[in-house]
Amino acid sequence: MSCHKNIKRGVHVGKQAEKVSIWCVVSMASIPLIMTLGNSMLIPVLPIMEKKVGISPFQSSMIITSYSVAAVLLIPLAGYLSDRLGRKKIILPSLILALIGGLIAGFASWKMADPYAWIIIGRILQGFGSAGAMPVILPLVGDLYKDNAEKTSACLGTIETSNTFGKALSPILGSILAAFLWFVPFFAISVFSLISIALIFFFVKEPEKQGKPKKFKEFLNNTKKTLKKEGKWLFTVFLLGFYVFLVLFSVLFYLSDILEKVHQIFDIKKGFILAIPLFLLCIVAFTVGRKIKGNLPTMRKILIVCLIITSISVVFVGFVSKQLILLLVVTSILGTSIGAVMPVLDAIITENIKKEERGTITSFYSAARFAGVAAGPPLMSIVMAKFLNGGYITAGVLGLIMLFVVMKFIQVKEIEN
Repeated sequence: MSCHKNIKRGVHVGKQAEKVSIWCVVSMASIPLIMTLGNSMLIPVLPIMEKKVGISPFQSSMIITSYSVAAVLLIPLAGYLSDRLGRKKIILPSLILALIGGLIAGFASWKMADPYAWIIIGRILQGFGSAGAMPVILPLVGDLYKDNAEKTSACLGTIETSNTFGKALSPILGSILAAFLWFVPFFAISVFSLISIALIFFFVKEPEKQGKPKKFKEFLNNTKKTLKKEGKWLFTVFLLGFYVFLVLFSVLFYLSDILEKVHQIFDIKKGFILAIPLFLLCIVAFTVGRKIKGNLPTMRKILIVCLIITSISVVFVGFVSKQLILLLVVTSILGTSIGAVMPVLDAIITENIKKEERGTITSFYSAARFAGVAAGPPLMSIVMAKFLNGGYITAGVLGLIMLFVVMKFIQVKEIEN
C-alpha cells in the first residue's frame, strides 16, 4: 500500500488527484506518539530513578533535558537533509538511532551498578533520533496534501493529537511499566521505535521530487530570504512554540514531584492523575485541528484567547499545589489552552512556507519546541525549591508579553501575501 493513488481523469499532463491512505496517516502519526512516549513516559518515573540510581532532582531532570538538547542541536540539519534527500531517507535511520538509544539506557540500568552516564548517552542518541523523525513529519504532511489547506490542517491536527495523546498516555504507561522494573520504560521505547520503523517503511510513499535538489549555497540563500521576508511572524511562531512547551514540561515535572511529596500519591495512581490535564490537552488539540481548516483569522483568534487563559492559569499552579482538586482544575485549564495552541502553530507554519524550504523552516520551529522541553524540568528543579510562586508569576507575565507579540506580528494579510 502507498500513500498515493493517482487517478487520471483526462486532464492536462502532470495533473493528478491524490488520496492519502488511512495507513499512511497512522504511520505518520506513530512517530510523534512514540517520540513523545520516549520522553514524557519517563516523567513519572524520575522520582523512582532518583532513589534507584542515587541522583539528585536536577540530575534526574537531565534525563529529560539531554534528550531534548540533543534533538535541538540536530534538528536544523535533519530538516535541511530531508528537503534535499527526501523525508523517509532521514526518518528511518533516525528511528533506528532512537531504538539503539533505548537499548543502551535500558541495558545500562539493568546491568550496571552506576548506570547514570550511560543512561544519558542513550538518551542523547534517542534525542538525535527524535531530531530526524518527529520534526520531518510536519513538512511531509505538507508535501502529501500540497496546496489543500483544509486537508493539511486536518491531518496536522491528527498528528498533533497523536503527539498530545502520547503525552496523556505516557504517565499511565510509564507508571505501569515501572511497576514491574523501573528501567523497563527504556526498553519499551526501543520496541515502539521498531513498530514505527515497520509502519513508515511499508505504508509511507512520499511524492516524487521535481527536478534536481538545490545546491547548499542556493538553498541557504533561499532560506535566508524566507526568514527575512517572513521573519516577523515566523520568529513569533518559534518563540510561542518554545514558551508553551517550557510551561507544559515545567508544570508536568513539578506535578510529578508534588503528587508524591505532598499528596503521597505513587505509582499507577499517580500516572492516572498526571494524565488528566494531558487527556484534556489531547482532546482539544484534535478538535481544534479539525475545525480550523486553514482559516488564518480563526487561528489568530485562538492564539490570542489561549494565551490569555495560559497566562492567568499558570500563575495559580503554585498557590493551589497543596489542594489536589484545585491543582487538577488549574492544570487542566492550562492543558486545555496549550492543547488548542499546538495544532494552530503547526498549521500556520506548514501551510505558509514553500515546499523547498518547508523541512528546514519547520525544523527551526521543532527545535524551538524541543528547547522548551529541555529547559522546563531543570529550570523547575531549581525554581521549586525557593522561588515557586515567583517562577509561575514570571511565566504568566511572559505569556502576556507573548500575547502582545502575537497581536503585533501574526497579521493575516502579511502571512497570506
